[in-house]
Amino acid sequence: MVAVESTMLPIGTKAPSFELADPDGVLHSLDSVAGSSKALVVAFICNHCPYVKLIADQFAQVGNELVERGAAVVAINSNDADNYPADSPDAMADEITLRGYRFPYLFDADQTVALAYRAACTPDFFVFDSERRLAYRGRFDSARPGNGEDVTGADLLAAVEPLLSGLPAPDVQTPSMGCNIKWKPGKAPDYFG
Repeated sequence: MVAVESTMLPIGTKAPSFELADPDGVLHSLDSVAGSSKALVVAFICNHCPYVKLIADQFAQVGNELVERGAAVVAINSNDADNYPADSPDAMADEITLRGYRFPYLFDADQTVALAYRAACTPDFFVFDSERRLAYRGRFDSARPGNGEDVTGADLLAAVEPLLSGLPAPDVQTPSMGCNIKWKPGKAPDYFG
């Protein structure tokens, strides 16, 4: 397991548009997900990554609570499902049931959305303000497989809660860390390093 850090897309970047299907084939766009919310969380996750497995239950709880509080939340799986069948849409449907996600979990089959967001790892979190400008990019919290720290979602919550109150996200932001996105052959981006 080789850990990769997020790319730290520049603050203020406009949220790239997308239109992706959930495991049932229902299409969701940036506009339909974000609506008029004061905060939008875009999380790049998958099913099999140990970093995601560590936080998945707490991410479900935090994500569901944020939706109830008026934020928009969407999870996106961009992994190559041909070579990683544990991340297929059928497996995603099982994951939605297992974790209790009450927000869309979408499949980026051609990986163009991950590239547009400069996503690098799973998990990788992006938070946009009411104008859909990037206000936060980084980690869920400090928990990592084997480090013994509690999974709380503290960093993500510290970014979203001010936005819900009309305040800016914190200036200090720590990159996320996790497994690299499983790119299709010839698709790996050049934005690492």
